[in-house]
Amino acid sequence: MSVELREWRGPSPKFPSKCKTQCFLFANSHQIFPRTEEIMDLFFIFPLLIIAMIVLYITAKAIRIVPQATVLIIERLGKFDRLASSGLNLITPFLDRPRGVYWSGLRAGTIQIDLREQFTDLAPQPVITRDNVTILVDSIIYWQVTDPVKAVYEVNDLVGGIIQLTITAMRNVIGELDLDHALTSRDTINSRLRGTLDEATHKWGVKVTRVELKNINPPEDVRITMEKQMTAERNRRAMVLQAEGEKQAAIARAEGEKQSAITRAEGDKQASILQAEGQAQARLTAAAAEAESIRRIAEGITGGQGNPAQYLIMMKYIDSLREMSRSNNSKVVFMPVETSSVLSSIGAFKEVFGDNSAEPVPVPRLRQ
Repeated sequence: MSVELREWRGPSPKFPSKCKTQCFLFANSHQIFPRTEEIMDLFFIFPLLIIAMIVLYITAKAIRIVPQATVLIIERLGKFDRLASSGLNLITPFLDRPRGVYWSGLRAGTIQIDLREQFTDLAPQPVITRDNVTILVDSIIYWQVTDPVKAVYEVNDLVGGIIQLTITAMRNVIGELDLDHALTSRDTINSRLRGTLDEATHKWGVKVTRVELKNINPPEDVRITMEKQMTAERNRRAMVLQAEGEKQAAIARAEGEKQSAITRAEGDKQASILQAEGQAQARLTAAAAEAESIRRIAEGITGGQGNPAQYLIMMKYIDSLREMSRSNNSKVVFMPVETSSVLSSIGAFKEVFGDNSAEPVPVPRLRQ
């Protein structure tokens, strides 16, 4: 049943003043309210839209796409149900929901758990060494989640727990060392920290791969003292190296002189040997020549009947006199012993054949 409203074209009726507004609304009701068919159509569209929105919402809640190297913890009615790995995952809406984590450094309520190796940079922490020196140590921790279920349910704040555990372990390890050992034993400290953290975080489903100390900053007065000590140590090392170099140079110089002396002595030895051999050869040659000369002289004197020794002695005397006459000392004359007898014979001949009144010739007295 439909009601058709038509416009009144006759003379406007006269109504009391109180009914004018009501009559105006009734007369224009066909323009203000839509038609009944349109209203019925809207009643069918709105439920469809609502149903479509509900379906989309349920679908969005049921489908979960997990990135690579990431997992989700799925809980059903507040209890752990399963682990959603990478890829497309379907969950039951209103019954299943991903578990959110509230870890330090991450957005609150994060549902995705990263399985890649991560690092946490620690702010400088005051640490007291064994010799009561307060130093500031900042480090960096590399860790990786190996069991997401334990990482979520075994500890409330995984990152915060690792940070606090690192700080306490670092204070324990460095507190056992002096300042000098702490500055020079970084590898030892890193190894001990990694072992301690790995053992403590194993039940949390986390593996600590590395712990690196970035900086160790001592106080200013200690730093100045260390610089002075380092300067003195460098000077000492320079002096030691210089002395060692001079020592090596002296040793090398002495070795060189030794080798030179040995070589020179070897050369002198060989020269002496060669000179002696040459002199011996010369003497042998001279002796052979002299022997040949004596033989010929002996053959030449009276047909080989004379005494060649006497001849040679006289020749030696004559050579000796010739050499002595060349001396600068002219006051002393050296003469052989036989000269006195020769001079005596000359005097005797003079006495026999000469004038008897003549004075005898004095015979010079030879100095023996």
